[in-house]
Amino acid sequence: MHEVSHDSQGQSAQGGNRNRSGAFLALSCVGLIAAPALAQESGSGEESGQTRLGGVTVTDTAINDSYDRKESSSVKFTAPLLDTPKSVTVIPREVIEDRGFTSLVDILRTTPGITLGSGEGGTPMGDRPLVRGYESVTDMQIDGLRAVARFSHEVYNLESVEVVKGPGGAFNGRGSTGGAINLVTKTPQATDFVAVRGTVGTDETKRVTADINHQLTDGIAVRLNVMGHDGDVAGRDAVKVSRWGFSPSIAFGLGGPARATFAYSYLKTDDIPDFGHPFQNSGTATPLKLRRKNFYGFANRDFRETEGHFGSAVLEYDVTSGITLRNSTRLARTTNEYIVSRPSFNTTTATPATGLVAVDFRSANILSEGFLNQTDLRGKFNTGGIEHSFITGVEYSKEKQRNRPAWAQTPNTGLLQSLDNPNPYATFNPLVKTPFTTPAVPIVHETYAAFLFDTISLSEQFQINLGIRYDDYEVSDAARSAKNDFWNYQAGLVYKPVPFGSIYVSYGTSSNPTGECAGMAGGAEGAGACTLTANNVNLKPERAKSWELGTKWDLFGEQLSLTAALFQTEKTNARATDPVTNTVQLIGNTRVRGFEVGVSGNITPEWNIFGGYTYLDPELIDDGAGSNDGNRIKFVASHSFSLWTTYKLTPDFDLGGGVNYVGRRYVNDANTQWFRPYARLDATIGYKVSDNLDLRVNVQNLTNKLYYDASHVGIFANVAPGRSALLTANLRY
Repeated sequence: MHEVSHDSQGQSAQGGNRNRSGAFLALSCVGLIAAPALAQESGSGEESGQTRLGGVTVTDTAINDSYDRKESSSVKFTAPLLDTPKSVTVIPREVIEDRGFTSLVDILRTTPGITLGSGEGGTPMGDRPLVRGYESVTDMQIDGLRAVARFSHEVYNLESVEVVKGPGGAFNGRGSTGGAINLVTKTPQATDFVAVRGTVGTDETKRVTADINHQLTDGIAVRLNVMGHDGDVAGRDAVKVSRWGFSPSIAFGLGGPARATFAYSYLKTDDIPDFGHPFQNSGTATPLKLRRKNFYGFANRDFRETEGHFGSAVLEYDVTSGITLRNSTRLARTTNEYIVSRPSFNTTTATPATGLVAVDFRSANILSEGFLNQTDLRGKFNTGGIEHSFITGVEYSKEKQRNRPAWAQTPNTGLLQSLDNPNPYATFNPLVKTPFTTPAVPIVHETYAAFLFDTISLSEQFQINLGIRYDDYEVSDAARSAKNDFWNYQAGLVYKPVPFGSIYVSYGTSSNPTGECAGMAGGAEGAGACTLTANNVNLKPERAKSWELGTKWDLFGEQLSLTAALFQTEKTNARATDPVTNTVQLIGNTRVRGFEVGVSGNITPEWNIFGGYTYLDPELIDDGAGSNDGNRIKFVASHSFSLWTTYKLTPDFDLGGGVNYVGRRYVNDANTQWFRPYARLDATIGYKVSDNLDLRVNVQNLTNKLYYDASHVGIFANVAPGRSALLTANLRY
């Protein structure tokens, strides 16, 4: 049972407001900039290093700490990124550290083409990204295997974050209409190193991480990552973030024909969740102008505690010099318990005119468990002078969620807060709460799947990329079940006019079966997507298809990657409510057209750059009832732009900064409410004290811009963090 008192966190049950201004940050990073400059030409004579990580060969770029990545970590990519006919954004560890990011939300907030359905401490069920206009709650992966349930992910054990855009049913199975997000974790290496980072900052931010790798014997290595973080959310009253975790792993057979990697990760969080400001439901189209710090919850009651256990095993064997057999297993168990206040104007008493806000609550006690296994065979072979790079495999997964309302509170209705001067500690002193006795209803997702991918090199200039996947999927609760089987495909043609450039056209599909997000609803998946009812269990899956025309170039001695793409994704049988029968039918239609450009890597050995621009035209073509036909899809920005750059002024001193712009986002299907566009500025300064120690200062939201990350259909608006400053010491040897 959750204890109301948080004395151990420095907050009394009385609310003892420590008047901490807010926060959120930490981690900073190791020395930013590129190491000794290498020649710009690709044939400069410098050799790139290669390391075997869980069976994936990771090739270092010619410049240390580069922002560019040439390969995906996923074995389902049968060609380098340059030759892959699909838009892929890889956010490497160097960018994460240089920007001072500490959570997945930090990363996604500054990635063009992605908008959020959750703010820091916002949607308590976990991270909720939307990729290219479509919900991606169920499209999160960890090391290529589907993540179980929704969770708030940390970065301390991440090597990179990969955003694969466009329908990815062939890659990922159910979902993936707009794309998928893969979290790549750190694994043991055949070397010794220790990296310890300590961060202090505004808003009482304190953070420590350690990354320790040791080679025990030839071919055997261990690695341990640990993290502790505590602080406030910058600019918000009473909202705090506290978490700690550790991730040990061991690898056998590094560099040999038979390899095994075993890993475990644990993460515990204890936060005060935050639904932000009330959104005026009538009279104004944008949120009221309120002080950023105004918190309308109850610090003596509200809490969010999560716990995650994640275990994995990867076994590999090189059958021949060109063929590798692999088996990957992941076990996961997460809990998520919360009470969160929801501010709104929803009565005649609580209106902007009366200066009062109605505060009701949401609560849950969610247990999620999952087992996932994938066996695949990959390699290369030639047929009549044509080279094939392939992977084929089978997959099984079983996910179970149990969710029930967590608590009954007294009082639980009629709660009010002052609009201009809310007091987070005025109520629930003492708090009387009783656990609900309603039994949890389990929801089970079970999948059997098989897949095949092949990159066919017809010549030095032309390649064909093909992929196919079959899914047998069933979701059930205590009352009913929905069972579907479906095929998804992808095909692409790549033309390489020169070795360092490519032009491609591709086609892909995805499938969204009924109930795919049952137990982990996000709110933008469409009518009946996350429930099992009598009138939707027999519906066929939604289908989406996408075309993409793009080009990729590796310039400046292949140290700088430039990408561009035009695309269209259309869902022609979307679930929608029939206005005549009032039942969910496959009568809706949505379409997203757009283009994007991206840049990553080094302009010179001293100058790093990472960013991009995305334009989206998200149209709700047919909403079923016809009342919103032609409107824009909610939560999606037409324009989003992000650019981050660092420059090494001297061998020991670097400067950097960035801008993130997000255009207008509508928050309801009627397009009567929206968020204004915003631009956020960040900056950094780094100094190398010695070969083993460097210091970094990060300032995020430099101008203290008030902006909103997300909304729940115009009821409330999640407030993004204000300005914060961090000082990080990075010690390594």
